Amino acid sequence: TGHTRHRSAWYSDLVGPLLLPVSILAELPAQQLPQRIGAIGDTGVAVAADVLATADSRWNQYEVPVAKRGEDPEPGLRQLLAAGATADQVTAGGIDIYAELPLTFGLTGALDILASERAAGVPVAAKFRTGGLAAELFPTPVELAAVICACRDRQLPYKLTAGLHHALRHTDPETGFTHHGFLNVLAADLLAAGGAEPSDVAEVLANVDPRPVLALLEGRLDHPRPLWVGFGSCSIDEPVADLVTYG
Repeated sequence: TGHTRHRSAWYSDLVGPLLLPVSILAELPAQQLPQRIGAIGDTGVAVAADVLATADSRWNQYEVPVAKRGEDPEPGLRQLLAAGATADQVTAGGIDIYAELPLTFGLTGALDILASERAAGVPVAAKFRTGGLAAELFPTPVELAAVICACRDRQLPYKLTAGLHHALRHTDPETGFTHHGFLNVLAADLLAAGGAEPSDVAEVLANVDPRPVLALLEGRLDHPRPLWVGFGSCSIDEPVADLVTYG
């Protein structure tokens, strides 16, 4: 109901598909689902082939973690790619696959695999977590800048999830966690696409002053985003309110 309201609002062009866990999809009345949904693979990568076999024309994307923090992501990534190679909706170009990669061991090798598969025509990209219920789930500006530039070097699109509720970098007074801002990320993405060094990208991600961040976006908002395709958020009202605040 809430998603339907957002999809009919004046800002509807900013709203992507409704993200729903695979584990509850079968319980939801099909006639009540919107025409664009993204499936979150909370049942794990091991059943990716079975999950994709149930996909229909409403599915825009399927995203699933391929490994836990500290685990080698390659086995899970290979499993996901094999599942996508046999799924009709994927091979027909109807579903984009996002492999959620931990920002730990094996990341570079996993990005190389994704870039190679994408260059071969597979609709696969990377997904990274930028927040959560523990401080270690929030990458530092230096860590996130390194990831953005690594994707830039491979021409690999990526999406982000968690923690991006507000436009600018800020510290949550209740948890003490410092969150990335989605306008910081957008500015950093544009800067990286122009060939900036990771240190310069990290500086933009760390900025809490809106003026230099907005200056990087001036005249660019109607251009395609180079690599960052969007982010999953449990809030739409907060990001929209921030966009209005900053004009």
